[in-house]
Amino acid sequence: MPQLTATSARLSDEFLDARITFHEAEAIMEADFSGLHFTSSRAVNRFYDRIEERIAATGEDKWFFLVNYSDNRIDPDAWIAFARRGRALNLAYSMGTVRFDVSEITRAQIERSAGTENFDANLQPDREAALARLKTFRNARQRRVVHQPNHSVEEIRARITFDPDALVMEVDFKDFTFAHSRDVDDVYDHIEERITETDRKWFFLVNYENCRIEPAAWVRYASRGKRLNLAASLGSVRYAPGSETEADIRLRSESQDFEPNIRNTRAEALERIAEMRAEAEASNTR
Repeated sequence: MPQLTATSARLSDEFLDARITFHEAEAIMEADFSGLHFTSSRAVNRFYDRIEERIAATGEDKWFFLVNYSDNRIDPDAWIAFARRGRALNLAYSMGTVRFDVSEITRAQIERSAGTENFDANLQPDREAALARLKTFRNARQRRVVHQPNHSVEEIRARITFDPDALVMEVDFKDFTFAHSRDVDDVYDHIEERITETDRKWFFLVNYENCRIEPAAWVRYASRGKRLNLAASLGSVRYAPGSETEADIRLRSESQDFEPNIRNTRAEALERIAEMRAEAEASNTR
């Protein structure tokens, strides 16, 4: 099979959907990376974005993963994103993952990651062997988890402030952890309610210092954040000096076509908002 260089421009929803298959009776999500050559993190992020969207659309958050690596190649510039997004997806949704038809180069990359990140690579020679391996895993779907809230309404309210003069809504996620989708919904439901009361749009200023968004929360976080920005944001600026969350935001911005606007300090973030406000005012006077 000839390799197709995977670029985000080529990876349409239709193209990707043909490579993402759900076998409901067996609770298997099959991802087909065969024949793809990932040269950049942008294409990797695009593929994983679509997998997350398709899983979310099923309404079921637990699947066995069956992954086809036949004639697949992942360049060094794409590998960090591939490993990071794959790990997050597995932690959030997988009851067990088996990979098959892996090239020697990719096998070595996966085995190195397995060694450093403490997971079973589960590499099999072909699809039949991979399916047989999946049948040995236990289906955990019957143990549906009802997430309990980790943050009170009072705590969330105290972290959201409005400055009408500067048109800034400030969100303080310092030392805050989103452990799962319930935490995300509690926060975004509150923010949306508060913004609706103001009946206007705002510049968003977000403090991500020492904020953690666990893999089980990332899909919902990305979805709710995108919805809120489209509905109510005049522009968003984030500050998060060297955090893991900053790295994840930068990765996802590559494929989701938004400017991460991440600064090191609150002062620098406010300067960027002032620039954005001036740009908007200048545009309105033309």
